[in-house]
Amino acid sequence: MSILVVGAGIVGLASARALALRGHDVVVAEAADSIGTGISSRNSEVIHAGLYYPTDSLRARHCVEGRRRLYAFCESHGVPHARLGKLVVATAEAEEPAIVAIHERARRNGVAHLRLLTGAEAREIEPNLACTRALLSPETGIVDSHALMLALQGDIETRGGMLAFRTPVERLLRDGDAWIALTGGEAAAEMPFDAVVNAASFGAPALAARTEGYEPARPPRLVLAKGSYFSYAGKPAFRRLVYPAPVEGGLGIHLTLDLAGRMRFGPDVEWTDGLDFTVDPSRADAFYGAIRRYWPALPDGSLVPDYAGIRPKLTGPGEPAEDFRIDGPREHGLPGIVHLFGIESPGLTASLSLAEDVADRLNA
Repeated sequence: MSILVVGAGIVGLASARALALRGHDVVVAEAADSIGTGISSRNSEVIHAGLYYPTDSLRARHCVEGRRRLYAFCESHGVPHARLGKLVVATAEAEEPAIVAIHERARRNGVAHLRLLTGAEAREIEPNLACTRALLSPETGIVDSHALMLALQGDIETRGGMLAFRTPVERLLRDGDAWIALTGGEAAAEMPFDAVVNAASFGAPALAARTEGYEPARPPRLVLAKGSYFSYAGKPAFRRLVYPAPVEGGLGIHLTLDLAGRMRFGPDVEWTDGLDFTVDPSRADAFYGAIRRYWPALPDGSLVPDYAGIRPKLTGPGEPAEDFRIDGPREHGLPGIVHLFGIESPGLTASLSLAEDVADRLNA
């Protein structure tokens, strides 16, 4: 089959790779001029274990399986990564039931090697940490997301696939057994394909709405949650990732490490209406208070604005978090097309598993 994948983020590239490995002719259309310019390059670069997500949800299933696949892929393709481990911490007794609940949910999700620690046990492995209880997740890690995307691109091109940059897909029309993609950009064209994968992230609901035959009520609303990150201008104080108990809209202002050992903190949650990626330095005021709950020794003036990401969520403030939504032929009734909505965290971790799901839904 000839298959169009819309979007060259991590999930789009992983889907294109899975389809190319199955012997299909794949084209990836990307509106920007390079891979991974959106959410894929503006996240924590964490390989999640699968602790938080409701059991049997798409998030839980694809995170756990995706993690296994991702570590194996990184090993086989030389993608820089590190299985550092993570501590999810309670900084007061009132938060301890949440940590225990995360532990139980993670076990149901199939996450292995977890340990509940007392505050003293946690401080034995991270002396600068302040907490009353913690959950240790040894399977959590970090990855160089750009190197990951380059490796996925390499597999696609090695198997005859191609990437078309500066090629926004504006409409999808049905013509007999084919999908006709109307593209814009400098070389506007109409191209036929046997199947389409809409992995356009922020643009996915709008493209779904411009898909001929797709019910107008099906595309979900797009809710944008901005998260800012600050880096630490000093010597690293931790060897593992540190996460507080989760908060509404995200996992709280957590401590992550990059592959050079540099500490950074974020993201916070700022509901927004646009794709503004600037970091407001004044937001550091709230960061100091949040971080000092688990790292009291954080020095004044040590946080530096770093970068911001925006998550394409399906629910807003005060609403229960919604699962990933994969809308394929058995859901919407149209042959040969899959729309992906709300693929935020843990989308990076889940990407290789999501890709196989997409290919299966196309019977590819």
